[in-house]
Amino acid sequence: MASLADRLERLVEREAPSWGIRPVPAERRRLSGIDLAVLWGDLSVGLLVMVTGALLVPALGFPRALLAIVVGSVIGCLPLALAGLAGEREGVPSMVLFRPVLGRLGSYLPSALNLVQLVGWTAVEFWAMAEVANVASRRAFGLDAFHGWLVVVALVCTALAAGGPVLVVRRWLERFGIYVLIGSAVWITARVLAVADLGSLWRAPGEGGLPFWLAVDLVVVMPISWLPLAADYNRFAASAGRGFAGTYWGYLTGNVWFYGLGALLVLAAGARADVAGIGSSIATVAGGPLLLLALLVGESDNAFADIYSSAVSSQNVAPEVSQRWLIAVVGAVGLLLALAFSMERYELFLLLIGSVFVPLFGVFAADYFVLRRGRYGEETLFADTGVRWVALVPWAVGFVLYHWSVPTGPAGWIDAVRTVLHGWLGLPFPLWNSAVGASLPSFAGAFGLGLLLLPLGRATGRRRGESAGARRPAG
Repeated sequence: MASLADRLERLVEREAPSWGIRPVPAERRRLSGIDLAVLWGDLSVGLLVMVTGALLVPALGFPRALLAIVVGSVIGCLPLALAGLAGEREGVPSMVLFRPVLGRLGSYLPSALNLVQLVGWTAVEFWAMAEVANVASRRAFGLDAFHGWLVVVALVCTALAAGGPVLVVRRWLERFGIYVLIGSAVWITARVLAVADLGSLWRAPGEGGLPFWLAVDLVVVMPISWLPLAADYNRFAASAGRGFAGTYWGYLTGNVWFYGLGALLVLAAGARADVAGIGSSIATVAGGPLLLLALLVGESDNAFADIYSSAVSSQNVAPEVSQRWLIAVVGAVGLLLALAFSMERYELFLLLIGSVFVPLFGVFAADYFVLRRGRYGEETLFADTGVRWVALVPWAVGFVLYHWSVPTGPAGWIDAVRTVLHGWLGLPFPLWNSAVGASLPSFAGAFGLGLLLLPLGRATGRRRGESAGARRPAG
């Protein structure tokens, strides 16, 4: 056993050393465009994606649900791929990319928010995997052991995170995981299509209650939820350019497929829009619990990414802390939170993620891709700066625009926003009546305001520096 442990440790160090937040050197950038397509295609699929797709129907009807899925995927995958491209160029994780625009200390805020959402996602993934594994074990063996499965999936996913992205892609996904996942997904899709009356489903009208652009937001938010993680993996890309295409098309393909599959399971098989309902429908329609266990292969990589990026985000604040120690802590906390999780707030959780990270990327895109012409450089990334307060203004405006467009959050929060915007300022609330959703107005507002304010902030900073230099005595 000791010999096996030594061999595993040497394999991990050779394939994927515990790299911190400094730029990854060229010799360690081993992921091709195909590798990234495999990684992001795998991360785009899973049980929770099907659950989110199930939320779109029967409110929209199948044709409009499919249109929302395609439109949301096309829109949402673009910022994901662009964030990955920035990580590929600079060689650093996502939270470090925010340092030049927000300041080093300012980047601690998105790091903290990202850590919170990733620990939350870790708990959600652990809970969902344990639920599905328990459905499979009850059907196959009559064994009801949710808590036992929860411990197993937590240990497996935490071990994958300790291995790192290169090891997971090269040794796990490309040699085993992706084939199991695609095979099981194809079989499930074929079985669902075989029992579905597509003609009737296509002609059936929606029941209403979910505006089209709010449905698009629910699709956009899934790739957006990976936005703060994109550079964590694409910094290991081997060559410029191919990583963008691999990320975009890999994620878009899986996202459209599994959102649509979730909608079909509700309409054709009567599945409930939760993990247990989707899992039971798959086991019934597709012919057995073993397929559920096969799908857990794909879900395990989602949990791996949540745990790994939680540790990397933490290192933006505390780079001296061991990455693998942080991974162990996140895995343990996710396990504890999973014990108390329920699906009641899942849709709200998704929309809250979008309201934070959609406008943040708008500010970053304005700074990096337009004002800085797509380059930062190591000196700029690791400059010892405080908080660039001017960058917080467009981020905050974009956040407010999101909640103004589609009121999202606890009732008390919505009431407070309504009081300020409608009661005090006399503005319409909500702004659009869900006619155009929230993601596009939020991004556009943060992006446009960022283009206006960020140059003014840098100019003010330079003038202050020059004034301080003029007052400093010579010599």
